Amino acid sequence: MADELLIGLGLVLVIEGLIYSLFPGGAKRLAEEVLNIPEASLRIGGLAAVAVGVAIVWLVRG
Repeated sequence: MADELLIGLGLVLVIEGLIYSLFPGGAKRLAEEVLNIPEASLRIGGLAAVAVGVAIVWLVRG
């Protein structure tokens, strides 16, 4: 299980690295826009992302 967790972490870093290297201006603008989003909306979006991620892992491992 630790191997799979490390693979998942590595994939997250690859995807984030690609975003920052291919679209640095867009990433900066997005970071600025996040400051204007209410905390409740960020929390809901984060929970939705967690739910989708868990569902994907569950479907793939199922």
